[in-house]
Amino acid sequence: MKNSLLFLLFVSILSCSKQDNNHEIVSVDAALANVISEKNDTKDQYVPVPPNTIEEKEIYANSLEIASKIIKSGDLEIEVGDMKKAQKIVTDNLKKLNAYKQGEYFSNGDSQEMLKMTIRVPNQNFDNLLQSFSSELGNVISNRIVTDDVTEEYTDVSIRLENKFVYLEKYRDLLKKTTNTKDILEIQENIRSLEEEIESSKGRLRFIDDKVKYSTLELTLIKNNPRNAVTSKIGFGSQFTDSLAEGWNNFVGFILGLISYWPFLLAIPVLIILFRKWRNRRTKSKE
Repeated sequence: MKNSLLFLLFVSILSCSKQDNNHEIVSVDAALANVISEKNDTKDQYVPVPPNTIEEKEIYANSLEIASKIIKSGDLEIEVGDMKKAQKIVTDNLKKLNAYKQGEYFSNGDSQEMLKMTIRVPNQNFDNLLQSFSSELGNVISNRIVTDDVTEEYTDVSIRLENKFVYLEKYRDLLKKTTNTKDILEIQENIRSLEEEIESSKGRLRFIDDKVKYSTLELTLIKNNPRNAVTSKIGFGSQFTDSLAEGWNNFVGFILGLISYWPFLLAIPVLIILFRKWRNRRTKSKE
């Protein structure tokens, strides 16, 4: 009976020991699983996945609600009769349609006066401004209008920008949890690179928005001088006066041209003297 009790006690001790070991193994496995889970979570934070497929991008673009982006620009060349009057008309129309001159260039030659202006006008007023210039300034020599749909580019840059913001936040969160010096430096470099790309993308979007909001018109005004115009009529007296002036100018030019050759003019008397001496010697030798 005593032996039976000892045997039962021994079996009980072994059973308890085994249960403790199993509990220990389960605890280790659970801890390892937690570590692996944390690493996977960290990895997911380190490499966020942006939309790559066309379908994903279209869904993402729709969520951004990007309106159509159309850039308008044009070149207009007009012949005017009075440059000052034309300038006043341009100034008045710019004020009416909330436009402004971005640049201006003027030249005044013998044959014509020319004024070039770069005008920025709100997109919705572009056609009205073009029509007012064409009908009020004078004869239209050339007219070129260009429209450029940049909606696709704007959408693509916007999507990439949003993705970069996602990456940037993930990197910043990861930086707070990282203690390894090498990893910290690598993450900081990634953050710096992303910030530069973000500023570049934002700048591109601002540029497109400005071009869409304000259209650009290159306006050229030309005033032909009367005496060079085909339709001009000049009297005989004016032509006679011009001919005398032109003849005098040609004469003065001829004299000045001769003066510019003064070294050769000085050499002519010397050559004449030498020629005479040579001829006299030759005559004496024959005698």
